[in-house]
Amino acid sequence: MRRIFPLFFVTVLVLAPAFARADGSSAALAAIASGDYNQMGQGVAELAASGNPRAVAIIQALNNNTLFMNDDNVLFIQTSDKAFVNAATGTPAPGLTADSLTQVFADLRARAVIDKVLGQLQLFSPDAAIRLHAADALFQSHDTAALPTIDRALASETDATVRTSLKQAQAAALLFSKAAGIKQQLAAVATLRARGDLDSRALLASLSNQPPAVAAATHAAVEAIDRSLQLWGLLQNVYYGLSLGSVLLLAAVGLAITFGVMGVINMAHGEMVMLGAYTTYVVQQVMSQFAPSWYQANLLFAVPMAFLVSGLVGIAIEQSLIRWLYGRPLETLLATWGLSLILQQAVRTIFNAQNKDVTTPTWMSGDFHLGGLTITLNRLYIILFAAIVLVGLVTALRYTPLGLRMRAVTQNRLMAAAMGIRTPWIDALTFGLGSGVAGIAGVALSQIDNVSPNLGQNYIIDSFLVVVFGGVGNLWGTTVGALTLGVINKFLEPVAGAVLGKIVVLVLVILFIQRRPRGMFPIKGRAAEA
Repeated sequence: MRRIFPLFFVTVLVLAPAFARADGSSAALAAIASGDYNQMGQGVAELAASGNPRAVAIIQALNNNTLFMNDDNVLFIQTSDKAFVNAATGTPAPGLTADSLTQVFADLRARAVIDKVLGQLQLFSPDAAIRLHAADALFQSHDTAALPTIDRALASETDATVRTSLKQAQAAALLFSKAAGIKQQLAAVATLRARGDLDSRALLASLSNQPPAVAAATHAAVEAIDRSLQLWGLLQNVYYGLSLGSVLLLAAVGLAITFGVMGVINMAHGEMVMLGAYTTYVVQQVMSQFAPSWYQANLLFAVPMAFLVSGLVGIAIEQSLIRWLYGRPLETLLATWGLSLILQQAVRTIFNAQNKDVTTPTWMSGDFHLGGLTITLNRLYIILFAAIVLVGLVTALRYTPLGLRMRAVTQNRLMAAAMGIRTPWIDALTFGLGSGVAGIAGVALSQIDNVSPNLGQNYIIDSFLVVVFGGVGNLWGTTVGALTLGVINKFLEPVAGAVLGKIVVLVLVILFIQRRPRGMFPIKGRAAEA
């Protein structure tokens, strides 16, 4: 007897919380089965707050009209195979049919409660992403009634990211809770200040009738968040400027070869970019029909194809037209401008004038946050792609036989010819290289711009500005010039607008060239010596 009593006492202590929870759940289930819609909504809320592991299944069954009860008000859930299980225990209930039971319906008021508590119960989902989404939703709603559920979720949460989001949701609710003490509210203000985004600022700014200490802390937190957002805004503009600069670099780096190295004013350079974009469209169409399993890798096939197509067209242009116009820049400008119109009309004839739908692969879609900075994946990949193209081009010019011959012809054409270098072929390959790089730029631009016959015209003027501003024939000058103009554009747009911003940039470049006619990084070359 002495041994049995302590064992009985310990058993009661261990099982007492479970019995208490069962009693609370039983009362909630009775309210749901009562038929009184006011009690039903209250029962749903109590069941959600009870911590009963069957709560989600029961509430979802009520929401889906698959909850039934018998004459003794015992609830049952109808499964997908039309069988029934006991709602409270989840055990099968053989022999029951829908005709022998009464279906339990929820009215609009009860369904409003169901929608709210189901969102809260997602905090206990085994999927961390679902729990994080639910915590963010609770932060936005700052519902004080959800505090008990948030407390229970915090007690069992192990994921650090979800736990942080839960604490922020808890802080948002405490700020609007009349039962919260001053210390709790001050801690909540500190939590939202640490979060430091626009949602936190809006939440803090909406508070009113707070105790003096809380009001002072809230005011200081709003000011701190404003300063932080201004700093992150500047960094965001820098990032957007770098992405725009990378686009300009991709469009201009090929022109830096044909214009800067060869001295050819190629007004059809934009059409080489356009051909690269249309090549991307064709590759996507072919792969969607004949290799759908490889479709997500279509850009990896489009890049070499665009380089090949634009490069071959560039060589054909140099051999048939440009080679007769060296040293005659005005005639070259007029001839290539007419050629650009011919290429645009040819594309309209083949593909029609409508914009073509070039899809972005899933691995290039979406974004992520770095502090208060939003990094969009498509812009990030374009920045990385531009860096890879630049490094590859510099490597080819410095360490390959073609690059050696190109530099030799650039520095001294007569001496290069005397050494046995076939300068006409070097001219053709150089023009083809610049055109091929423009085609690669078209692959990148197809992901952020409309693929149309006018695609290249949108970037040709900016490309010339970048080349002249950076230094004719200097790839590193082109890089610095593109990134500089990109960042300046992004900082001017919010103040002056997109059109006026471009005009201001053009004026600044003109003033700069007045002082430094050969750009930021001038080099000696055929164009410079001319």
